[in-house]
Amino acid sequence: MSEFVATRVAYGDALPEMGELFPNLVVLDADISKAMQTGAFRKRFPERSFNFGIAEQDMMAAAAGMATMGKIPIVNTYAVFAAMRACEQLRTFIAYPNLNVKIVVSHGGLAVGWDGVTHQGLEDMSIVRSIPNVTIVHPADAVATRKLLPQIIAHEGPVYFRLGRNPTPIIYPQDKEFVMGRAEVLSEGEDVAIIACGLMVSESLKAAEALRAEGISVRLVDMHAIKPLDEAEVIKSARLCGAVVSVEDNNILGGLGSAVAETLCEHYPVPVTRIGVPDKFGESGDPDALFEKYGMSARHIAEAAKRVLKLKK
Repeated sequence: MSEFVATRVAYGDALPEMGELFPNLVVLDADISKAMQTGAFRKRFPERSFNFGIAEQDMMAAAAGMATMGKIPIVNTYAVFAAMRACEQLRTFIAYPNLNVKIVVSHGGLAVGWDGVTHQGLEDMSIVRSIPNVTIVHPADAVATRKLLPQIIAHEGPVYFRLGRNPTPIIYPQDKEFVMGRAEVLSEGEDVAIIACGLMVSESLKAAEALRAEGISVRLVDMHAIKPLDEAEVIKSARLCGAVVSVEDNNILGGLGSAVAETLCEHYPVPVTRIGVPDKFGESGDPDALFEKYGMSARHIAEAAKRVLKLKK
């Protein structure tokens, strides 16, 4: 059985090491340090850890100020609060002047489950993707989280690093190396391409296995960078397969699916089907049951792949 680790836990485990590597790193919290797993950093570097209470807008503005003084602030909160409650501060005070602030969020997507609509970040990647200068990274597992974290900190400019609440399967070996912004091809195939991000990569792996059992070859791509998108890989996958399925735990409007469809519409049109949260609000419940209800399970991904295959020229 695969090991399961939440990406937010992997982030928290790696954060003290980042404090050693980056002396100017400071960590900002909004009264949810336990959920964001920043306690180990605070214990190791108490003078570089700041709790703003439930005041995400103030925290975001303070991070902008710290960045102008040469610090590398990491703002920690839930996706809904970073992308919506503090959207103006993110846009105007961080993205517009292109300041070196890292926004690390948890509880993105329908997988938040039991916390319900108020805490499910279903639109966050769509909102942030529309803001200039912001890089968006959504790792698939704990290994990718640890390996990409120093890269997002070293990157000059705003980064939105989207993590998950619940344990997810370890996909990559511990010695796997990543390049931020370059997609990873998990399996080669020529019938259909599945391009996924975050925890939906593991769900897509199950779908790909089921499809291969039916004789359908699948090119499975982990697109950890939503913005800027690895357009070269998207176009290559479309050329090789002629049909594409995008998979994300985010509203299908404006996120990964939109980015993939926009790229292919402009450069290499092929049939595309998007799997993600329909244009609806979420609800409380078991994540697996919600994925089934909202058409996002491995079964639904496999069915979408077979549908889009019928549209190939």
